Amino acid sequence: MSRKAFDGILPGLLDRFIVGELLQPFVFGVLIFSVLLITGDVLFQIANLIIGGGVSLWTVSRLFLYKIPGVIVLTLPISCLMSTLLGFGTLSMHGEINALRSLGVDFGRIARPVLLASLAVAFLTLLLSETVVPLTDQAALNILQYEVSGKAVPGLRENIFLRDESGSQLKRVLYVSKLNPATGIMQDVLIQDFDKNRLARVSTAKRGRFAEGQWWLEEGKVFEVHADGTVKALFSFEKQRLTLGLSPQEVDRASKRPQEMGLVELNRHIRMAREQGIDTRPMWVIFHMRLAIPWAAVVLGLLGTSMGVRSPRGGRGVSLGLSVVIVFGYYVVMSFSRAFGEGGYLNPILSAWLPNLSFLAIGSILARKANG
Repeated sequence: MSRKAFDGILPGLLDRFIVGELLQPFVFGVLIFSVLLITGDVLFQIANLIIGGGVSLWTVSRLFLYKIPGVIVLTLPISCLMSTLLGFGTLSMHGEINALRSLGVDFGRIARPVLLASLAVAFLTLLLSETVVPLTDQAALNILQYEVSGKAVPGLRENIFLRDESGSQLKRVLYVSKLNPATGIMQDVLIQDFDKNRLARVSTAKRGRFAEGQWWLEEGKVFEVHADGTVKALFSFEKQRLTLGLSPQEVDRASKRPQEMGLVELNRHIRMAREQGIDTRPMWVIFHMRLAIPWAAVVLGLLGTSMGVRSPRGGRGVSLGLSVVIVFGYYVVMSFSRAFGEGGYLNPILSAWLPNLSFLAIGSILARKANG
């Protein structure tokens, strides 16, 4: 029987069969990798808070729950790899892959439902990382900084942006290079004042200090921006009051790190930083990695399928071990490429997508061999 005849007689049945065989190992992969990540990171942190910090069980329980979505987002692409290795390894071992090939079903047809399912996982990962994870990560950070009995003192924050808007009118943008919420000291402050959404004035200061309930800028300059884009220096100052009705801790709480922003907000954040002469390479790397990581589900799904259909022997232990090795290699490549991107040695786009491109090349080679 030809492949065309097979598809005509059993439309969709093969897809449902393959997805059904992969669903159980996929759920197993999400559970096992989530447990590994939580055990290796989150539980150690929580145990330290309970034993060393005397933190209440209610507080650490909430912290644990807020950490789970971020862990799941990391495990979804990994689980695509594990499910294909386990699922197709089992099918190969039972001779079902050979039976499909004897009916004229080639590797491309076998891989089609896997790629479609992997795309669904990729979009789910992106959706969670854009909606749920930023909120839960911020909530977890707030617990660590403000509810852990004063044990976790807020550390140095970098690249803080605050926007002051009135309706649809942007009034002010405040950028702080570094802020220590504990001491109330800011470094490299830049303020943009807007008039009817037009940049009208720019103020810079080397330092900012919170004293007696007020913010003070030190060693700064003020510039006027005309409608034609020309800039005129107005005056310099040694000390000047900054009208900002927030304490250092409130500034820390109100601001967001790039990792806690959605893609749209992060893109706006980066473009504003670039206009102010700030090095945006690390932020562009974060931006493109937010897009690249969900696509790892497709790349690792293809790789696992290519390896699984060619592995007639081996059990769950072998597939699990192989999954761990491949994932370890993926994250090693990702760590190095990210470091090179943030350091300016690689283009941010290439830096973010290099792990996917590398493993996609390996998966494509194995796919051609599996189809041979």
